[in-house]
Amino acid sequence: MLVSVITINYNNCRGLHQTILSVVHQEYQNFEFIVIDGGSTDGSLDVIKDYSENITFWVSEKDRGIYHAMNKGVAQAHGDYCLFMNSGDCFYDKDVLGRVVNSSAIEDIIVGKVSIDKYDHIISPPPLNGLTLYHLYSGAIPHQGAFIRTVLLRKYPYDENLKISSDWKFFVQTLILDNCSIRYLDIFVSRYDMNGVSSSNPELMRKEKDETLKKLFPIRILEDYRRYKLSECLTQTLTPQLKVNYGIDRLLYHLGKILLKIKGNNHGHFDNGNNIDADS
Repeated sequence: MLVSVITINYNNCRGLHQTILSVVHQEYQNFEFIVIDGGSTDGSLDVIKDYSENITFWVSEKDRGIYHAMNKGVAQAHGDYCLFMNSGDCFYDKDVLGRVVNSSAIEDIIVGKVSIDKYDHIISPPPLNGLTLYHLYSGAIPHQGAFIRTVLLRKYPYDENLKISSDWKFFVQTLILDNCSIRYLDIFVSRYDMNGVSSSNPELMRKEKDETLKKLFPIRILEDYRRYKLSECLTQTLTPQLKVNYGIDRLLYHLGKILLKIKGNNHGHFDNGNNIDADS
């Protein structure tokens, strides 16, 4: 399996150097390394030249933003899969590519874990019962941990009109609308640079996601998902088992009605319990 590791960078000389080191030190060597720089003026170009013998293709020129740069990287890719390891992001260790390849995964998108701190907390844990639209509605798949078939990235190029959520849109298009296959691996792939653009602007991320969903799905479907999102709680993932084993959903329903009535928030929006599933 040939992997195309793509790194985009703009004026992040230090982060770029860390990323390059983590790539070139991989034990598994059947990969190509593509670096797309946006015309940096901070010394990044010198770093790229220092490691030019380890880089399959590189360019340093002005671009139209993050996703234009990522699309430029895909255009140069020859691998079966692409992995975006942007400047500041690093492979978890030197054996990552080897472990992923040896997993024998052949799905369209292969996702590993992404560490965000020294305690190895991860971004968006995999869904317990398989991927659904709701998982993507509520969370994301970090591109630093996703090996994506190159043909998919050519079929669904990143939307360059979006600033920070086009990779999320790509996963909705491929995994939900196109029903592409996905496999989660219990392997740490990378360490995520929390200083990235998407981490620092959650409000823009939310706005772009909402606009994207309105374009891709009927409003009546989205209204259901908004209600589900508002009702999220820590016990939500346990509800199916608790319902089957203990009938606890009926208990929680009546307890919730009592609590709301005590706070004076019961405005007649609840039925008398007769609409609860008869199997509960």
